[in-house]
Amino acid sequence: MKLKLDEQGHAVLQDGKPVYVHDDGKEVAFDAVSTVATITRLNAEAKGHRERAEAAEKIAKAFEGIEDAGAARKAMELVANLDQKKLVDAGEIDKVKGEISKAFQTQLDEATGKAQTLEQQLYAEKIGGSFARSKLIADKLAIPADMVQARFGQSFKIEDGKVVAYDQHGQKIYSRARPGELADFDEALETLVEQYPHRDHILKASGANGGGAQAGGGNSKTPPKGNLGGSKSERVAAIAARFPDLK
Repeated sequence: MKLKLDEQGHAVLQDGKPVYVHDDGKEVAFDAVSTVATITRLNAEAKGHRERAEAAEKIAKAFEGIEDAGAARKAMELVANLDQKKLVDAGEIDKVKGEISKAFQTQLDEATGKAQTLEQQLYAEKIGGSFARSKLIADKLAIPADMVQARFGQSFKIEDGKVVAYDQHGQKIYSRARPGELADFDEALETLVEQYPHRDHILKASGANGGGAQAGGGNSKTPPKGNLGGSKSERVAAIAARFPDLK
């Protein structure tokens, strides 16, 4: 990665930020302020991890000399049962526990079902909504948002309430403009499209000069069949016919 210079040898700025050129030729405005903030945050997180590790080591020392954890656990359970024997005969403890468990199982199943429904609704809104509102899809892709989601949707997950993207190797996609920070939706989707082998067939003609559009040595390609510049239904039919994996 190197700094982009103009004809006079001065650094090129974009929105007040110096522009750097990556090895693949992609130009990114470097956000120094955001990077410093990220480094400060990561240092604080590292300190927190270290302090938790030290606390865990202190707790572990309290159990030094106990080699059979299973035997120790059984001994503690025995003591607990002896205390409960004041209320229930020793042979009835498991039975009482089973009855209590059954009483709450239905409520637990209902709560689990509601949680799964809410999770699906959250996924549909966070990820489905991101595809529907994507400026990248509207400006640069020749297929509708639902078909883009059908192809790339599995690369996005919701973690801690945020949409996080993963590349084809299972690695989180980070921002080039904001080093150390996760890429936002459109930046992550652009990265996934650039890695897609058939990207030339889903890019609009006007976006063919974008990053990665000529990857593959610049060999001429036979124009795709179907009317990719027609109506939505015509584009859907053309793409679906040639790329079954988008259905």
